[in-house]
Amino acid sequence: MARWLMVLPPVLFAGLAGLFYAGMYRDNPGQLQSVFVGRAAPVLPTTALPGITGLTDADLRTGEVTVVNFWATWCPPCRVEHPVLLQMAADGVRVAGVNIMDDDAKAVAYLAEEGNPFIGVATDPNGRNRVEWGVTAPPETFIVGGDGTVLFRFVGPLIGTDYETRFVPELEKALAAEG
Repeated sequence: MARWLMVLPPVLFAGLAGLFYAGMYRDNPGQLQSVFVGRAAPVLPTTALPGITGLTDADLRTGEVTVVNFWATWCPPCRVEHPVLLQMAADGVRVAGVNIMDDDAKAVAYLAEEGNPFIGVATDPNGRNRVEWGVTAPPETFIVGGDGTVLFRFVGPLIGTDYETRFVPELEKALAAEG
C-alpha cells in the first residue's frame, strides 16, 4: 500500500504537466470558445434603460449582421472601447447593447454624455442573461448573423492588435456574406 502512495504523486504530476503542455500548443490558446458559435443566439433580457430604445430577439433576426456588446458603466475597458462602438455605428454597422449589473440612471447618463452607438439596449441588472450568453465579464462582444446565429465571440475590449487581427476580419467576413 505504501508503495502506491509513493508512485501516485509523480504520476498525477506527470498527467497534469502533460495536460498543461498540450493546452499551450492548441490553436488559439488565448481564445475562449463559445458554445453558442454556430447556434441561435440565446434569449435577450426583456428590460430596457428608461428613455432608450429596448432590444428584442427580433432585432437579432432582421436579415442584417448585428454586433451585440455586453457592457457596464463601472467597467473601465468598456469605456475605453466605447469610441470604437460609436465608429462602428457611424460606419453603418448595427450595434446592440446589453448593459449588465449596472445602475440604470448611470447607464442612461453615460450614453447621453458619451454618445449612444446602440440600435437598442437591454438591461441585465442581476447578470442572469449574461450567464445564458456565456459572458464571463464585460466587455464581451458577439457577431450575430442576420438569421440570429452567433458567428463569433470576442472577449475583452474592442481595441488594439487583438481586436484588429481577430474581430475586424470576422466582422468583415460576416458583412460580406450578408451582402
